[in-house]
Amino acid sequence: FSSNSPGGTSTLDIIDKTISPMGGRLLRTFLALPLLNTESITKRHNAVEALLEEPDLMDALSDALKGMPDIERLCSRVATGRISPKEMARLREALKQSAALVELVQEKSWDHPEQLPDVLAPLYQELAHALVEDPTAIIGKGEALQSAYDTELSRLRGLLNDATGTLEAIRAREAEATGIPSLKLAFNNVFGYYLEVRNSHKDKVPQEWHRKQTLVNAERYITDELKKFEAEVLGAEEQIKAIELRLFAHIVEKTKEHLSTLLLLARWVATTDVLLSFAEVAKRYNYCRPSFAEGANIEIEKGRHPVIERMLPEDQPYIANGIALHQEDASIAMITGPNMSGKSALLRQVALIQILAQMGSYVPAAAASLPIIDRLFVRVGASDNLSKGESTFMVEMNETATILNNVSKQSLVILDEIGRGTSTFDGVSIAWGIAEYLHQHPLSPLVLFATHYHELNAMANTFSKVRNYHVAAEEHQGEIVFTRQLKEGGTAHSFGLHVAKLAGIPGYVLNRAESVLKELEQSKSKGEGAPDTGASGQLNFFTLDRPELEELADEIDNVDVNQLKPIEALMLLNTFKEKLSKK
Repeated sequence: FSSNSPGGTSTLDIIDKTISPMGGRLLRTFLALPLLNTESITKRHNAVEALLEEPDLMDALSDALKGMPDIERLCSRVATGRISPKEMARLREALKQSAALVELVQEKSWDHPEQLPDVLAPLYQELAHALVEDPTAIIGKGEALQSAYDTELSRLRGLLNDATGTLEAIRAREAEATGIPSLKLAFNNVFGYYLEVRNSHKDKVPQEWHRKQTLVNAERYITDELKKFEAEVLGAEEQIKAIELRLFAHIVEKTKEHLSTLLLLARWVATTDVLLSFAEVAKRYNYCRPSFAEGANIEIEKGRHPVIERMLPEDQPYIANGIALHQEDASIAMITGPNMSGKSALLRQVALIQILAQMGSYVPAAAASLPIIDRLFVRVGASDNLSKGESTFMVEMNETATILNNVSKQSLVILDEIGRGTSTFDGVSIAWGIAEYLHQHPLSPLVLFATHYHELNAMANTFSKVRNYHVAAEEHQGEIVFTRQLKEGGTAHSFGLHVAKLAGIPGYVLNRAESVLKELEQSKSKGEGAPDTGASGQLNFFTLDRPELEELADEIDNVDVNQLKPIEALMLLNTFKEKLSKK
């Protein structure tokens, strides 16, 4: 789901071409819970194949899914009764878009909700009739329901809409009756609607008007007619709010009756989105349809790691590799090869291809025949668990024990560098024992076993179901070239010093390491124990008490470098070198 490195790219990032939020969530579920039923997997593969055969349909479905509201989230809001009119309008739009989506696939080969549009049509009609085009989010802060939805609501809205005209008619009538042409009618929150008369005309004010405020140049009055109208208008606003609250609550309750059907629709829309994503990935990245055979056999031709192949520079080709595991006669692939050659990537590649296939996706390979696995065990990487006081090796052994105690006949076991957290002999012994246990296990699980212990290559001579492979590398003019190709047979070279050089290890460390390696290899070929690598004339990193070094150190300490000419410094350095070489 996420990369191990910050800002990295995950498998989910590569295969997620979903358009709706529902599709994105369902894709994560598919990836976390691959299918175990061949028929269900085949249905998904059939749908992807059908989509790939009709590019125009893919485009139409993509357009129909754009802007699709999140039906699942809206349903949860309906269920709690906390949905707003604006959100309910999005549900109305979702029903409309979903109907168009169903219409596109009605004649196609994969499952579609034939009855759902008819079942949900009354709900759509109700929402379309009740809600305004763009409802307010909060009732009372704008319009939520259409006036035509309720008779009383329509009457009160009409009263409010006619208020401006009614007030203007009152003002004009009073101005003409009193002979005050400059008469104004306005509203404030203190005493509501009022008539404003300039001081030059206040002698024309009728006795039935009630003075409410005196200004510098004018006076303000109210009338019984204005107070009555004001009560009607203000009351109408409150009544409208109360009516909309009551009617909207009723709409929500009616929608609750359709929740189970709405969730079925949401699942179908999300599934269509995921299948479309599978098809888009297969078309864009040249994935193939995997097949599933009886038994527990894996045959992958020119497989590729879905993430690595996308992350490579455009001018760098991806080296595809095939692998074969047969439960009856070749259940264990023992893979050796140099550090950085791609062993771990190959292991992950096989695991990801298996997962993608069982979730219903096409896979990054030229061809793939796979089993249905019920358990995928992966032991890769290394880390300690300080909170429990467990070392890296202890964590590794705990996880390996879990695998060995829970394998099944349909398991795929992936082990990477088992035993590297302890001494060489202990590590080889543990790795051999684990491989032998899996080989002799009555359930015969499929195993990919990557290791640097070349001694394990000898297992193929004794155990009939072990097959040796190696990820090839070539040495050219003292440099290592990784070919990334998986080949049959084991290898006895790890090229560890070359990898150390690539990492920037200081030259004197590499030189010393090369010398020690040669001595170890010579001793091993003669059947001797470990040589005394500190006996040679080279600098020993752990003991600095050799007499020649102390003597040389004294001479260097007595040299005044500020008084030396360049040629003298070179001559002195040559003298020191000669002394060391003689001793």
